[in-house]
Amino acid sequence: MTDNKHRSQPPKLQTTDDGSHTLYSVQFDQHYHNPNGAVAESRHNFFEKNGLQASLPEAKSITILEIGFGTGLNLLLLLDEYLKSESKCKIDFYSVEGFPVHAKTARNFNYAEFLEHPELVEKLPSIFGNLQRGMNQFELLPNVTLHLFIGMFEAFQPDELQADYIFHDPFSPDVNEALWTKGTFKKLASWSSPDVILTTYSAASKARGAMAAAGWKIGRERGALGKREMSVASLNPDKLSHLKRVNENRLAHRYEINDF
Repeated sequence: MTDNKHRSQPPKLQTTDDGSHTLYSVQFDQHYHNPNGAVAESRHNFFEKNGLQASLPEAKSITILEIGFGTGLNLLLLLDEYLKSESKCKIDFYSVEGFPVHAKTARNFNYAEFLEHPELVEKLPSIFGNLQRGMNQFELLPNVTLHLFIGMFEAFQPDELQADYIFHDPFSPDVNEALWTKGTFKKLASWSSPDVILTTYSAASKARGAMAAAGWKIGRERGALGKREMSVASLNPDKLSHLKRVNENRLAHRYEINDF
C-alpha cells in the first residue's frame, strides 16, 4: 500500500467508539488510533501507564519524544493535562512525522469535546498550516515548546536530546517495520535519560525482541480498550519494578536469529 496512487490519497476522517475522531490511512491501510477510542487509548498509553500524568504537577522539567505526531492528539492531551494540573514544569515535546495532515483536516477534529480546555484545539490548524521539511518549533504555552520534525525518522538527528518519556506511536510493525527494529530502538536509547519510560501500544513478540536486543528492559501492562497487553520499557529496570517483566534475553536472542 505504498505506491504513488495510495500515497496521494489523503487520510479519511472517522469516528471511534468513544466518539473521538481518528484518521484512516489509505497508504498504510491502518487507523491512526484504536477504533475503539482514540482519546481513551492515548490517555491510557501515554499519560496513565507511564506515570506522566502523575508527575506533571511537581516536575520541574520534562522532555518527551514522540514517534508519530499523527493527528496531534497526544500533544493536545498533554497541553490539557498541563493546564488542568496547574503545572509550572518546563516541557520540551519532540515529535517526528513523515506524512503530516493538512490544516483543513485538522480543523475538523472534534477533540475539543474531550478537553477541559477546548480552546487548545485551535493550535492544531496553525501548527499543520505552518510546517516546513525538517525541524519546526512552536511556543505553545509559556513553558511548553513543540519541536516537530517533518521527514523520515532516519533523517531525524536531534541535538542533545535526553527524553524522559517516549511515546512510541507509529503505524504497526506489519506495515511500518522500519520503526520497530533494533536499530530504531538503539537510536531511541541514545536520545534518552537513564530513567526514561517508553510506552507503546504494541505487545508483539518481535517488537519486544527488537527493544530487548537494543538494551531496553520491558514490562507487561494492561492494554487499552480490551487489548490484552501493551509494553512499558526503560533503560533502568528499577523503573519497571511494579510490572511483570518479559524474558528480555530470550526475546533478544530470538530477534537476532530471526525466530519470529
